[in-house]
Amino acid sequence: MGHITQDTVPDLVVARNVTKNFGAVAALKDGTLSLRAGEVHALIGVNGAGKSTLSRVLSGHVRRSGGTLQMRGVDVDFSSPRDAMQHGVSLVMQETSIAPDMSVLENICLPRFGTRGSIQWRQMRARATEIIDELGQAAQISLTMRAGDLSMAQRQIIEIGRALQQDSDLIIFDEPTASLSPTEVSSLFAVMRLLRERGKALGFVSHRLEEIFEITDAVTVMRDGRTVEASVLTANLTPNSLVRMMVGRDIENLYERKHVAQKDLISRESVLTVRNLSAPPLVKDVSFTLYAGEILGLAGLVGAGRSETLETLFGLRKRDDGEVLLRGKRFAALSPENAISHGIGMIGEDRRRQGIIPDFSVTENLLLAHLGSDPGMRRNYKKHAEAIQNLLLELDMPGHVLGAPMLGLSGGQQQKVIFARWLLLNPSVLLLDEPTRGVDIGTRNVIYQIIREIAEKGVGVICVSSDFEEILGLADRIVVMSDGSSIAEVDSDLLDPEVLTMLSTPRSSARGLRKVLADVAQGAGGCAYWFQVEHDTVFCFDKTGDDKLMIGVQPNQFPLVENTCIPKALRELGRSELQIDDEMFSTISFPICNQNGHGFGYIGCSVARGSFNQSPSALRARLEASMREFCGEQLQVRQREEESLV
Repeated sequence: MGHITQDTVPDLVVARNVTKNFGAVAALKDGTLSLRAGEVHALIGVNGAGKSTLSRVLSGHVRRSGGTLQMRGVDVDFSSPRDAMQHGVSLVMQETSIAPDMSVLENICLPRFGTRGSIQWRQMRARATEIIDELGQAAQISLTMRAGDLSMAQRQIIEIGRALQQDSDLIIFDEPTASLSPTEVSSLFAVMRLLRERGKALGFVSHRLEEIFEITDAVTVMRDGRTVEASVLTANLTPNSLVRMMVGRDIENLYERKHVAQKDLISRESVLTVRNLSAPPLVKDVSFTLYAGEILGLAGLVGAGRSETLETLFGLRKRDDGEVLLRGKRFAALSPENAISHGIGMIGEDRRRQGIIPDFSVTENLLLAHLGSDPGMRRNYKKHAEAIQNLLLELDMPGHVLGAPMLGLSGGQQQKVIFARWLLLNPSVLLLDEPTRGVDIGTRNVIYQIIREIAEKGVGVICVSSDFEEILGLADRIVVMSDGSSIAEVDSDLLDPEVLTMLSTPRSSARGLRKVLADVAQGAGGCAYWFQVEHDTVFCFDKTGDDKLMIGVQPNQFPLVENTCIPKALRELGRSELQIDDEMFSTISFPICNQNGHGFGYIGCSVARGSFNQSPSALRARLEASMREFCGEQLQVRQREEESLV
């Protein structure tokens, strides 16, 4: 944990006993929240607890029905989002409000368009460039790109950039990390820490407990429209105590599952085989096999082509090249309707844009897919009534919601309805893109159980998730994607989030590190490689230098330590000895870390035994100089534990 505000710091914004009614529905019954300058304050609770409604009251998106709202000790009543922004309050929403036909620059500067005076494009372009760079997206997002062509995660980044451009005193982040990978979350948190140090007040709504403990100073918990715990210091909480506050019970094992090992999967029927799939510009060369009853994870960072791969398989994108076999027969989805008729279902990452028709009832949304599969002009809703009731019971949803409009449900309930829609069709392949985006831990637990039960019935499931903890806990195998290509397939039990993050590093972004490896290999007179060892397994992410040195460590191969030619060197990582000799090779390894101090594996150098061109200290100095030149501040050589204790 980092920064903790002092009791002497005055409250910037205080909401007391706030209520909000939507017709006969009381979305807020007693919302109380205090936010201070220089503090990151979490607002948490299960879906439907009132978090987003209270956030929207604070930011002027809705008018409260009762209670009081003060800013800097003065009563306020924001009549609109613009009114709130003029008072220094911005909201980064879970469901993005991007103008799709406008550029990234225009979207970041959107609040400026309704103000008086001429627009200073040069200054705004310069500031927008700084913001995109601060968020670590300069290589992926240009200011001239059409916003509608961005992925969900990139659109979320633009929302955050818009708030930063406003330079607000209070920024409320409503699920900003829902579609971000660990690396992107780390970049966002670095910006949030910077804003906190500048004295900004930050509200943070998230369902990811690990994020709450990493970035927040205090927590307010809501349940059923009421604040049940206010301004509790995060340092005084544990994950279990926080879950109990939110849902009123313990959740012992969120990802409990019967893992199916890779060697056992290949004896099953392959329901989907993908070979060299290409759908430019974001899908370049993707290959994998999905087996019956398997949960296969597609992992990677924003821009890796994960979502676009699913969209191509479902007929939403035109396939340019490659081959797809569905239950052994060649298949090309000409359209989503064609894919559905062949037993393929898909849940997209953006509920509003891809999953629901907001003004339709729950029943109508449930049976949308049937409209394309049932012959004739009639809707035949009645024949599905029993199956729908059984599914609602299974999903822990009351039957009376069937006639309600979808917008009357919380985000988690909407996601359950979308799952139920596909379960009614009994698919053989189910494609899931960020299936738990924006849902609370209790609903996530239900969704995980549903996914596991689907797989146990023999359905092949492909899941995309930016939450590496989730994808590793849920999937049997992981297909790692980078820059539009599948680069590795690994049994999920062999991985952890740290290794998966390094495997997922875009090859375009790793060019600097590759130059480092080449320079160090030349200095050592052998080969150099970037690697990590987990569960006695060696993960090599890149390697260069003398190809004749067969040390048994190669990119995208995962040998056990004992099956390499340098087992002693790999077992003694982190020891004080810098040069370690095996039977045929001498090895020196250096631990490295990223700019946030998190471990980022090792740089290893191996030569024929006893033939290093440079001493260990000279080689380390060369590595440090090379990393400064080619990687800047992104990576650095970390001190070994023994050295840090001296």
